Amino acid sequence: MNNGECKNLLEVKNLKQYFSIPNGLFESLTLKAVDDVSFVIKEGETLGLVGESGCGKTTVGRSILHLYKPTSGKIIFDGVKIESKKTIKEYRKKAQMVFQDPYSSLDPRMTVGDIIGEPLDVHKLYSTKKERSERILELMSLVGLNSEHATRYAHEFSGGQRQRIGIARALAVNPKFIVCDEPVSALDVSIQAQIINMFEDLQKKLGLTYLFIAHNLLVVKHISNRIAVMYLGKIVEIAPSEELYNKPLHPYSISLLSAVPVPDPNHSRNKNRVTLAGDIPSPLRVPSGCAFRTRCPRATKECAEIVPPLEEKSPGHFAACIHV
Repeated sequence: MNNGECKNLLEVKNLKQYFSIPNGLFESLTLKAVDDVSFVIKEGETLGLVGESGCGKTTVGRSILHLYKPTSGKIIFDGVKIESKKTIKEYRKKAQMVFQDPYSSLDPRMTVGDIIGEPLDVHKLYSTKKERSERILELMSLVGLNSEHATRYAHEFSGGQRQRIGIARALAVNPKFIVCDEPVSALDVSIQAQIINMFEDLQKKLGLTYLFIAHNLLVVKHISNRIAVMYLGKIVEIAPSEELYNKPLHPYSISLLSAVPVPDPNHSRNKNRVTLAGDIPSPLRVPSGCAFRTRCPRATKECAEIVPPLEEKSPGHFAACIHV
């Protein structure tokens, strides 16, 4: 089925996630980690989310799943607004997360079988111990782990195997939607390809929908149907994967893509790199108007006065820049 024909599985509307940071004895500053972010993810698609460290990608993922209670905004999943305790509990059965660090996200005191079985225990998804054991072994087989691994502990495994354990745990409740928070960034390059291919196979087999958060733009291009680019808590561009790579509109996206390494040395030498001036501003003191203006080669006086809205510049291609 074409993604254009699919229904919206997840709708995020005007999501804000602010944190209060102490600044002296009686003062505090507001850190706008996520500032008015809106997007939709269709059933069966993968939306990639990219940007520099500290731009708010992981906070978006955690806020969507209510691991952080959003400051404001709406999260609508499968037509249901997620806000009450009851809706959040039901939502947790349908939406899961694969964490970035496979070394710290698994309890070292639990066996692999108990780690994978924990969601089954929490949501009471079995009637007998035999049914629980069979489901755990089924999940392990699904992610390429052997049945004898069930009685071992996480520290006995490599990074790639640990990430497979984390994926099996996320799949235990038969979710529709998974937030993948940089799931391959802590792994060797050779293992990254295996895990990415497994995500794609699981998506086809189980009909999963992903929000795929990553630094590596080539990985995101490979797995994503559409890509959203974040800068200082805001989404500055959303477009179909190929279109973003071939025709980026926002100057930040252009700069990010110009830095992607090219395997051909001759092409790499002739490539025009867009180098940004200055450092990324502190999220505690975001510049007025367009947050990117302090580093933007196109910046004008109006950029300091206008907060550019995320507007559709061509069918399915949105950008937040008054000079596009």
